[in-house]
Amino acid sequence: MHPQIVLAALLVWTGFRLAADGPADNRLDNVRRVPPPGIPIPAALHEEMAAGAQRLGTELLSLRQSLSNQPALLALLPDVQIFHKSVDWAFRYEEVFRTNEFDAARHQLNEGFLRVAALRSGKSPWTSQRGLVVGGYRSRIDGSIQPFGLVVPDSWEPGSGRRHRLDFWFHGRGEQLSELAFLSDRMRNRGEFTPADSFVLHLYGRYCNGSRFAGETDFWEAFDEVRRRYPIDENRLVVRGFSLGGASCWHMATHFASRWAAAAPGAGFSETADFLKVFQKETLTPTSWEQKLWRMYDSTEHALNVSMVPLVAYSGADDTQIQAARAMERALANEGMLLTHLIAPKTGHRYEPATKAELNRRIDALAAHGRNPFPRDLHFVTHTLRYNEMAWVTLDALVQHWEPARVEGYCDPDASAVELRTTNVTAITLRFPPGTERLDPRRPVSVELDGEEISAGKPGSDRSWSASFHRRGASWQLGRAPATSRIKKHGLQGPIDDAFMDSFMLVRPTGVAFNPTVGAWATHEFQHAAQHWRSHYRGDPVIKDDVTVSDADIASSNLVLFGDPRSNRLLQRILEQLPMQWNESELTANGRHYPSASHAPVLIFPNPLNPERYIVLNSGFTFREYDYLNNARQTSKLPDWCVVDTTKPVTSRGPAVVAGGFFGEHWEWQ
Repeated sequence: MHPQIVLAALLVWTGFRLAADGPADNRLDNVRRVPPPGIPIPAALHEEMAAGAQRLGTELLSLRQSLSNQPALLALLPDVQIFHKSVDWAFRYEEVFRTNEFDAARHQLNEGFLRVAALRSGKSPWTSQRGLVVGGYRSRIDGSIQPFGLVVPDSWEPGSGRRHRLDFWFHGRGEQLSELAFLSDRMRNRGEFTPADSFVLHLYGRYCNGSRFAGETDFWEAFDEVRRRYPIDENRLVVRGFSLGGASCWHMATHFASRWAAAAPGAGFSETADFLKVFQKETLTPTSWEQKLWRMYDSTEHALNVSMVPLVAYSGADDTQIQAARAMERALANEGMLLTHLIAPKTGHRYEPATKAELNRRIDALAAHGRNPFPRDLHFVTHTLRYNEMAWVTLDALVQHWEPARVEGYCDPDASAVELRTTNVTAITLRFPPGTERLDPRRPVSVELDGEEISAGKPGSDRSWSASFHRRGASWQLGRAPATSRIKKHGLQGPIDDAFMDSFMLVRPTGVAFNPTVGAWATHEFQHAAQHWRSHYRGDPVIKDDVTVSDADIASSNLVLFGDPRSNRLLQRILEQLPMQWNESELTANGRHYPSASHAPVLIFPNPLNPERYIVLNSGFTFREYDYLNNARQTSKLPDWCVVDTTKPVTSRGPAVVAGGFFGEHWEWQ
């Protein structure tokens, strides 16, 4: 272990849980900064680190040019860029929190220069290294460089092709979890669990958000990068985490249940409302749409999906956060299931050795058995098309978002038969890829949907088969529904926060607003969106002026437009195709009229210039400073649309909303 990069010992098991949230964080008038201010940095050291980061940045620019004709090596550039970003951001944004991070920064700069030299010589020794390895990737969301940590098993033989189990580890709450701190820990600490013959992927998750929104996208992007480099057995994937990481694990286990061989959430939270009442001692006054939006992430609302993944929960008997598993116990009981819940006696917020050993025994047995890639029985519930897949079923359209959509049934390959019962579903696709089941290519598959029998065609000669169905009136029909101009579908279903889970661009107005009050409000919201994306989701958002947005930008990104139709030319260009009227005197939304001198819309809608991407008006991600103080609060705070009174102050919870709601399934007012 390098003595100069040792962090405080208390960071190890908690995953950087440094700030205790609780009732003191329930005051709107006293919201502390997250991330908090760093410690004072001596001027000479600040100059040294800034100069070192600048030199590494210059080396990276030169290296990129020299590797332009070597794509395999160029693809490894983020493995160096993580060190430049970790040091540059820590000192530029005053995010150094301990004096021992000074030497950690020196160590990481040195590692960056070593990797530059290796790539220049055509080598990448860390890619064949066993033990602790750190790497990075460039995110499609904002082009930012994001880090990850790996434990590579000693049994891995480069080039052998033998596939290995992979465990995902979600870290705990860490308000001081800068990239510098994350990489320091990942370069010295093997973590809570290191199962034999297995890779362990430690996710940064874009800081401290419980793997929600962009944090969830980070999960999939980091996983893609790891399986590109290493032979991973996708039938032996395990999700694990503790505290905030336990909350992440509950989320991933219930929303993507059929992907995992096993799940092991420890403590954390599994829903929003009761946890905040019990743990935070908070009195909640949610809007009607906020209550509906809790269903997006509340694992208790998705308890049925636990039937699709073997799951072992862990809690300390004396830990307040046992509440998460207790809530899931009740939710599973309502679905006729019993939660396997290991409770460590006389134990607080930590793993107890004996119970931890039993947890490992069970998870190792489940991982050795592996996932069933084609479960014959299927049970699935969702409340949004953002989470629309389970095993061989994909939901394509709903009757109504934010109400439970359920699919239950089975497939009998021997009889070439599928039987399903649905609720709140209007379009569905069934898909059996090659290698999942030996369907008889001589027989059409018989599908029974809600009691209606439909002959759905024969499998191909490779035994693959897929079919789509849609409701027409009260009956199911084979095939996709006739195309309509707009329909809510996966990745295009709202709410506003959904736009920030994929590539997006903030579009700055260059003109003069209808009214200075509205103009000043829009400028404030633009600046807030840019600043807080950097501090909370750890990336510099792509920003362009309205007059410089290109056709390529429209094709590739969700566009977040700030201003009004006079100040923002792109908004002016599409205004007539948006579901509202807005001129110098009046804003009309959902049949109601508001004076333009004091009101503005905030909404998400398919981009009229590219209906496969979003337009967002006047909003970044919708939870704000007050919600940073407890991760269970980090849910969508605004629906598909709302009207804001711009004469009233924006608080740490958001703008002054006077009306709001959801669009219908065809993006219509309702």
